[in-house]
Amino acid sequence: MARLADYFIVVGYDHEKPGSGEGLGKIIQRFPQKDWDDTPFPQGIELFCQPGGWQLSRERKQPTFFVVVLTDIDSDRHYCSCLTFYEAEINLQGTKKEEIEGEAKVSGLIQPAEVFAPKSLVLVSRLYYPEIFRACLGLIYTVYVDSLNVSLESLIANLCACLVPAAGGSQKLFSLGAGDRQLIQTPLHDSLPITGTSVALLFQQLDELLLWKPCQMGL
Repeated sequence: MARLADYFIVVGYDHEKPGSGEGLGKIIQRFPQKDWDDTPFPQGIELFCQPGGWQLSRERKQPTFFVVVLTDIDSDRHYCSCLTFYEAEINLQGTKKEEIEGEAKVSGLIQPAEVFAPKSLVLVSRLYYPEIFRACLGLIYTVYVDSLNVSLESLIANLCACLVPAAGGSQKLFSLGAGDRQLIQTPLHDSLPITGTSVALLFQQLDELLLWKPCQMGL
């Protein structure tokens, strides 16, 4: 059995360390708070979840989702699924216009209601289930943004406590605890990921081709 999620991380815009023309990100929360013995916490995760840089925006952008693959010193892959959304800022004392995306570099204070700051929900796993990760992060985002009567701590705890078979072809049904149902189809072999594409016909044709060649050679 393997953990579905090794770490869940919330990364936000760092107003205390303004950059020259570009902001920085910082880890706001992480679960669990201590590193796993078999999986160290990915350093510099705040850089990977905003490849275009941490910038404030004049408008509330639509949420985005993508997966970054990190490789550790042992050549093991860690899949970092990232859902980024924008929140309206309340207190922006000391934030300069030059840090806002699309603004001219004019120094001076700006009004609190004028900008939106990016925030990222990051799920780190050694397993590759992008659609499952998208659904889990989307559910946590919805509960947070819509202030639903569901404990975010319980959702994250259920996510980090979920164990799935690394391989074997079995199915795993689980829930984060918000009335959801998530179904995982494990691969037959850990070296062959689930792609959602049928390859049975391809292997059947390859098998027929291997049988046909000896016949052509008179063997």
